[in-house]
Amino acid sequence: MVRFRTRPILLLIAIAALCSPSGAAPAPPAGYAALVRRVAPSVVTVLVEAERKGAGDRAAERATARNNPDAITSVIRRLLSGLDANPGGDEGAGSALGSGFVVRADGLIVTNRHVIAGAHVVRVRLADGQEVPAKIIGADSVTDIALLSVAAGTLPALRLGSSESVSVGDAVIAIGNPFGLGQTVTAGIVSARARTLEDDPYIDFLQTDAAINHGNSGGPLLSTDGTVVGVTSVIFTPSGGSVGLGFAIPAETVAAVVAELEAHGAVERGYLGVSAQDATATIAKALGLQAPAGALISAVDPDGPAAGALVIGDLLLDIGKVPVTFKNLSKITARLKPDSLVAMTVRRDGAVQTVALKIGRLPLPPDDPALTGERDTWVSALMLGVAATSVQIRKEIKADDEGGGLIVTQLRPAGPGALAGLRVGDLITHLGAKPVLDTTDLLDVPTPTPQAPVLLRVVREGAPSYVAITGTAPLP
Repeated sequence: MVRFRTRPILLLIAIAALCSPSGAAPAPPAGYAALVRRVAPSVVTVLVEAERKGAGDRAAERATARNNPDAITSVIRRLLSGLDANPGGDEGAGSALGSGFVVRADGLIVTNRHVIAGAHVVRVRLADGQEVPAKIIGADSVTDIALLSVAAGTLPALRLGSSESVSVGDAVIAIGNPFGLGQTVTAGIVSARARTLEDDPYIDFLQTDAAINHGNSGGPLLSTDGTVVGVTSVIFTPSGGSVGLGFAIPAETVAAVVAELEAHGAVERGYLGVSAQDATATIAKALGLQAPAGALISAVDPDGPAAGALVIGDLLLDIGKVPVTFKNLSKITARLKPDSLVAMTVRRDGAVQTVALKIGRLPLPPDDPALTGERDTWVSALMLGVAATSVQIRKEIKADDEGGGLIVTQLRPAGPGALAGLRVGDLITHLGAKPVLDTTDLLDVPTPTPQAPVLLRVVREGAPSYVAITGTAPLP
């Protein structure tokens, strides 16, 4: 039996030898050592200290942790780690890290915005181990790109190329500092192009199977000639580690954002002020079309740029001769120059016509606690703290349908708010019938009594209800 099993193996070895030049075994792949030696000195570690996470974000995290065992573990780890500990990822509480790379020899460094979000102090560790303070030149929440500057003499820089230079199947490498272990190189291929993620409608990501983990964020994705084709930013993972589904922001997007951040500290984008939906086959048929086309306008901001030019029910077919679909509408409008005049083709009342529209400016987020470290506001009469919310915060606490509101950030034990059953993470949307839009809307609330209770509309776990605050414990 042993001889029978070994003969085919010997035969295969012999055939392989015959197929090789001069009967020698084929040479192994050359690998990426030379490429890594050339580009690795340009990749840095970005260190964030004394993170200023906004009060609203912290409250949302605590609320989410109540119903998520993994989140509870994370919060406990952060509490036990202390303010100066490094939990080993780019999402630490007091000390965090990510990656970045030099794009200009005088010290300009690209990283992800979420790496430096909430930073009170940012330092950069260079490839030779030297640590230097970094200045935040600007950060763009839409593309998740941030630009830093360091004074460290002349540094080796990488070249931002174009994602168009690589195709699906081409080899790429990623360099970063996963989990704080130190500079690490992973290799893979371009798995797909033009991936659009639900939370990032403005970016056509490159997908790669090169291993990307926490701490890689902000590092370069490079082609085999050493050109940066993307910035690693997002992973899909059920486990917290890499499963071969990594996404990078295309280099041409990064280059455009870097230029704007360096010049203005922010990025200006076009804005229409409309809501739209997909023109499905059924909708197209109802509109008298033979096939789906364009994006159907479902709402128009009366104070927005499109007011008077577009109306509800318009089928928007193109903008500046660029065909429009529901999926690409956000990208097209964001790339238009504010104040520019653009011709649009619409189908209205069964007829195709051209309308002219002056492009507005995409409003910046009203408050960015990730960069400002927003503090909460204490409401003395209710003995609780509140903070403004963002779309992301409301999404985390399952209040996506609400247009605003204040999140409860802290409660005084035995205070009126706590006695009424309010919790950290509750969203206060109304004082009686009046919407609560700003922290000032609660500052003049009178001290509640059983004779004069304060009525609040509160959303918890997606369910709204009114709570009467009396300043006393509810009857059993």
